[in-house]
Formats: sequence, C-alpha cells, structure tokens
Amino acid sequence: MCVCECRPRSSGVGGYAYSRAPTAMASSVSVLLRPGHGAASAATNAAKPKAKLAGTKSGVDVWRDRRWRKGRDHQDDRDEHGPQHGSLLKCLALQALELSAPASDVLLKSGSQALNQALAQTNNAQVHQVFSAQASAWFQLAGHPDCFAPAGPGRIWKKVGDNTEKMAYEALSCDPALRGLVPRYHGSVSYRDHTFIELQDLLHGFSDPHVIDVKMGTRTFLESEVDNPTARADLYQKMVALDASAPTAEEHAAKAVTKVRYMQFREQQSSTHFLGFRVDAMKERGLPPRNSDLAKVSSRQEVVGRMTDFLGGRKDVQRRLHTRLCQMRDRVEQSEFFRTHEVIGCSIFMLYDDREVGAWLIDFAKTVPIPDDRTLDHRTPWKPGNHEEGFLFGLDNLIQVLNDA
Repeated sequence: MCVCECRPRSSGVGGYAYSRAPTAMASSVSVLLRPGHGAASAATNAAKPKAKLAGTKSGVDVWRDRRWRKGRDHQDDRDEHGPQHGSLLKCLALQALELSAPASDVLLKSGSQALNQALAQTNNAQVHQVFSAQASAWFQLAGHPDCFAPAGPGRIWKKVGDNTEKMAYEALSCDPALRGLVPRYHGSVSYRDHTFIELQDLLHGFSDPHVIDVKMGTRTFLESEVDNPTARADLYQKMVALDASAPTAEEHAAKAVTKVRYMQFREQQSSTHFLGFRVDAMKERGLPPRNSDLAKVSSRQEVVGRMTDFLGGRKDVQRRLHTRLCQMRDRVEQSEFFRTHEVIGCSIFMLYDDREVGAWLIDFAKTVPIPDDRTLDHRTPWKPGNHEEGFLFGLDNLIQVLNDA
C-alpha cells in the first residue's frame, strides 16, 4: 500500500484493534454475537423487503449513505429500535458492538456457529461477500479490550469514553499538514448509551502483514494526572508482575499505587525515558501478536534488535518507512494542531506485506489543547507546567533506530 493519501488503505484501533481483510473469501465469519441476540433472527429480518440490499452500491454503502444524510453526529433509529429494523449487515455490525472479550486472533478466528448458520440461510451474495471478506482475522495488539467493532469494509467503530478523542479527530481532520497521516475520520455513532467514532481500518487490504505499534513521547501521563492522589490496586498488580521489588514498603502495605507512579515506573522500565518511544506491541507474519516480552525492552541495542525483527531483512521496506517517517516529522513540525496540543499516548502504527508499506499516527484519547496561547516544540524536556511530552524527540530517535536496524 502506498501510503500517500489519495487512497490510504485503512485500528484501532496500538491501543487499537486492527482487522485484516484476506485475499480470498473466508470460510467463516468472525463476529462474536452476544447471547440472546441470535444471528438467525437477523437473517430472517434481512429477507424482508425493507431490509433487502439492492442497487449498485454495497449494502454497507447504501446504509451509510442513508445514515450520514441524517447528519453526521445525530443519533438515528439504531438506538431506539435496535437491530431488528435494519438489514443483516446493519444488524451484525451492531451486534458486533456487543463484544465482551478482547478482539484477539484466537477468539475471533473461532468464529460464531450461530452466525455461520444464519449466513447459510440467506441467499444474499452481498452479505456473504462483505462479511466473509471483512471479518476473518481480527486481532488486537495492545490497549483496552471491548472497544472495537467492524463497521463495513475498510472502517471500524472505536468506543470512546468521553469526547476527547472525538474532538481530537475532528480537529486533526481539519489540519492540512496531517492529511494522510492519521486514519480517516467518518464521524461518530451513538448506540446504547455509548459513543463510537468511525475510523479508517488501517489493515484493510493487507494480507497477513508485519505490524508494529510504537508508543511515542518521553511522558505517558497528562499533566492533569500529576496531582491525582488515588492509589489503584490494579496498577500495583501490574507493577509487581513486571518487578516485584519496584513498589516501596508503603505501596506494598497498601497494595496500591497512583497512576502517575505506575506510568513513571513503566517509562523507566522501557526505552520511553531516554529514546522518547517504546515498542508497545508487534506482530510478525504468521505469528500471534506479542507484547509481554516487550515491556522491559529498554536499551537502544534491544530496541534496534526488535526493529530488525520487524523488518525481516526487507531493505525496500526499511527505505520506504524511512521516507514515510521523515515526511511525518516534517509535517508534524508544520502542524498547527501539534503546536497547540499536548499529545500523550499517541502511537506510530507501521505495517507491511508483500506489496504495501504504511505508517500512521493513531491513538488520541489523551490528546488535549494546551492552556493559554502557548505553543509546544515537542522536543524540550518536560518540566511540570510546560506541557512538553517529547513526541518529536522520540520521532528523531525512531528514524535513527530504523536506519540502524
């Protein structure tokens, strides 16, 4: 995939779930259905005239055209009436929002017997084509489970907890310097008291690609989180799992640590604190995603080794990614959005297969405007109050590591 955005080949979504569309029609459809919302009834509804998929466009495109004509951010009848009032495609996509487990390769490759039976009962070729081609191989590299669902070919829905990421994508889509560097934003969807943003699926069109998620910056917490005194037991458990000697005596006694304490611990454990980035997750061709062995990759030599593993000896990929990252750096330096935003937890998502190479900026759930009229250069070391997070410092080092791999 040539990554110049006239037609970027579609997440998740690092803290992102990603789907892979296979080159041939899959034998099963990998959508997890919530018990009590059987796909058989969806197939029955799809057979009714009002749910028939027709016309020159695909069923998903027909539905999407109707949905966006009602207004990009307005809630439609999906909330009020539920899946029974839509096509099979619409129904299955909404039921996919009921995912209650991580979108892992193992879970989703197993597919859904009920869904397969429902598809077998319909003669709608468009339904078979769309869902067979779209959902055969989802996997999640990192981040929170239960956040992603397919939204049609080349698009995903990502659940958002508040408006922060939605507002970030709306602003990013208006910055010409960043066009083609971030997933295309297609608006928001409300469903059962949850908000989802609809994004370009960055793995659409790839075939079993090599994928790496690189978390950028020297700081992984917002300045607003520094003064939060709440100690959390779950973060204590994560800390102990990485290094049982890391908590202080007081933290051991409380069996809890604050978020800032844990985030700073993670930064010291990885390459974040001195390189300005860390390899958060990686998937090599034909292998399951890996991230547990990456948590303690901290030395420059180790990071170069992981990048070498990712490249797999492909010098052509190395050259194309170098060009892409240098282009990304130049355009971030020109970006009005970056000058005026604290960009925490953003990742650079890189991937390639036999034909295509791509790299995008993803994950803006902790990206917020800076106060007053100040601007950031993203290279100055952080001090409390200056809002610098080292994004460009990390990108400088990432480009050099890529060269050395």
